[in-house]
Formats: sequence, structure tokens, C-alpha cells
Amino acid sequence: MRRVVVTGMGVVTPIGIGVDPFWEALLEGRSGVRLIDRFDTSEMQTKIAATVEAFAAEDFMDRKEARKTDRFVQFAVAAATMAMRQSGLQVTEDIAPRVGVNIGSGIGGLATLEDQHRILMERGPKRVSPFFIPMMIGNMASGQVSILFGAQGPSSAPVSACATGSNSIGDAFSIIQRDAADAMICGGAEATITPLAFAGFCSMKAMSERNDAPERASRPFDSLRDGFVMGEGAGILVLEELEFAKAHGAHILAEVVGYGMSGDAFHLVQPDPAGAARAMTAALRSAHLEPSAIGYINAHGTSTPIGDASETKAIHQVFGDAAEKVAISSTKSMTGHLLGAAGGIEAVASILALRTGLLPPTINFEAADPGCDLDYIPNTARSKDIDYAMSNSFGFGGHNATLVFRRVTS
Repeated sequence: MRRVVVTGMGVVTPIGIGVDPFWEALLEGRSGVRLIDRFDTSEMQTKIAATVEAFAAEDFMDRKEARKTDRFVQFAVAAATMAMRQSGLQVTEDIAPRVGVNIGSGIGGLATLEDQHRILMERGPKRVSPFFIPMMIGNMASGQVSILFGAQGPSSAPVSACATGSNSIGDAFSIIQRDAADAMICGGAEATITPLAFAGFCSMKAMSERNDAPERASRPFDSLRDGFVMGEGAGILVLEELEFAKAHGAHILAEVVGYGMSGDAFHLVQPDPAGAARAMTAALRSAHLEPSAIGYINAHGTSTPIGDASETKAIHQVFGDAAEKVAISSTKSMTGHLLGAAGGIEAVASILALRTGLLPPTINFEAADPGCDLDYIPNTARSKDIDYAMSNSFGFGGHNATLVFRRVTS
């Protein structure tokens, strides 16, 4: 099989724009959760979110073009620009058909949809923007990034709820492995901190209502957790076939060695531990690894009572006796849950853990839960040299995706 490596990374997150600020915040255990001030939450049970602050789309794209794109696309363009800059990959005419894009979004341009529906109701159909549809549809992150860099190879946009970012990376890995491309720009983007999304999740009673202490609201695996905290942003990787990357002098950050996916076939929103276990097992099989080889798991860990316990059970099922030895953390304790973008930024965190030998913590871990009995790196980052890291993403509808990365020393 062709070997696939990571040569570039870019992130837009609630705790930092760019890989270095993001990583520094993770290691410090800094929360990006705050009270929402962009719309009225007075009639909503949840009034907090992990929002991206100080983001200027024109720093990464033409101002006129930015006005024609939804916020999730702007995030994707920004993160992709950072990733491509780090990779050093120049998409010339001769290699363009061998460079592809695979950037997904769990929900897409919901802010645009809400805004244009309001215009329709208040001002009539003739006032709806001609850019409404291309601004809203979920494939436009891939579309805009493809146009920006002239990438003419395989282009797609997976939609698998909160597994989207990891599926996008895993599918891109598979595309390169089977020789359908030499490089892929991949990951996830999301921007759904909007009144309609909040109303929907509040009605589900899925989000934390710890409004009096926003920075303490996201608390994966803690016994006092009461729901997830919504986040926004993007995480993008540049993947390349190993020899292709070497040929243009790329600095190799990590190797992608495993990808697994599965369906729960169980429930629309409640997870089944067996489904998550199948994804992890498939990723290990893909990587030709035993569970004991994994030194760190970046858990899905959303801070929901059912979800965190389910993931813990799945890890026990897959890892057996090794489950008690593997270090696990949920960076969602700091970033919130970026939905379709979560797998992208968590892949970056996993790669940085491999590269630095520093494992980010799960903050707000105060009271042990009998159903969550593993090593979640509570509250403080840890030094540990590891060779392999696993990243889990599980989505509504029973979509499960797991990635495995290998440390590269040369």
C-alpha cells in the first residue's frame, strides 16, 4: 500500500487561530467557552458556546469573495491556507489533476439559511440573494478550496454529523492509498452557533445549561457533566503520498496508518458502544497494530452523560487489559464540540501530541464517574513519548470514524 503522510495543518478554533496558538491553549487547559452575545438567548436554556473570536475572513480571502461565502466556508479557506502554506505544496498545472479536496461539514451554511429565510418572510422572494444556494450548501468548503488552490483531483464533501471531519481525513487517506491522488486537502468546517441550531439542541436537552460558569461547562467524563457545549471552526490537513512529499521537500509531520468506520444501526442520537468499538477495531486492523501500541486516544468525549460512558465501554471492549494503561483526553473540554469540524482539529491535536510528547488534558475533571473509569489526563497536560495516537469521532445517526497516526522521527 502507498504510504500517506501529513505535511500541513491549519486550524480555526475557539481557543486560537493557527496551530501554535491552538496548541499552547490546549496545553494550558484554557477554555474557549463564553456567554453568547451574537443573538438573544433569553428564552433558551443554554446561553453559552465556544465561539471563534477576532476572525477576519479578509485575512485569508478577497473581501468581495468573503461576502459571498458562509462563515463555515471562510473557516475552511483560512485553515486550508495555513495548512498549504506549511506543506509547501505548489499546485502546478502538471500535478493539479493529482491533488484533491475532501472537506466536509455536518450542517453547512445554516447561518445563511436563517438569514435568507428572514429576508424571504420580511421582504419577499425577489430579495433573496442569488448567492443563497451556493453559500448554504455543505460542499462549498471543498468547492472554494479547490478553486483557490487549483486542485483538480478527487473532490468531495462527506456529511456524517460529528464524524464528518474524521471521515473526510480517512477517506482522503484511502484515496491516496489506492493511487487516485498524490495529495489531498482534507478535514472539516462548521459554523452553526445560530438561533435555530441552539433552539433545536435546547429542545433535545443535549447541551450543558451551566450558564453561570461557562468555562466549566464542558466536562467530559466528569460525573457532573450535563451536556455538550457547541463550538465552531475548522481543522484541515494536507495529506501526501510519502515519495511525492519527499520530492518537493515537504517536512513530514506524521504518518496516517489507520482508518476505521462503522454504523451503529441502533438509534438516531443514542450511541451504541459496539459500533464505536467496531470503528476502533477496524482502524487498528488497518494500521496492523495491537491495541497496546496506542499511547494516546483523543476521545470523542462530548460531555454528554450517555456518550462519554458509551465511549468508555467501547475502549474497554477493544483494548481489554490495555485500556487502563492508555492515556485518554477530550480536548472538547476546552474547544467545545465543533460538530463536523471536530475530527479535523482533534486530528491536529493528536499529531501534535505525537510530535511533542505532550498530551493535552481533559479540563474540568473534578469528580470520578463509576461509568468512566479510565485515565482521562485530568486537568493538567502530561509528558509522555508515544509512537501511535488514535482519534475518535462519533456522530448522530450512528456514524463512527477512527483515525490512527504514527510518529515520524526522521
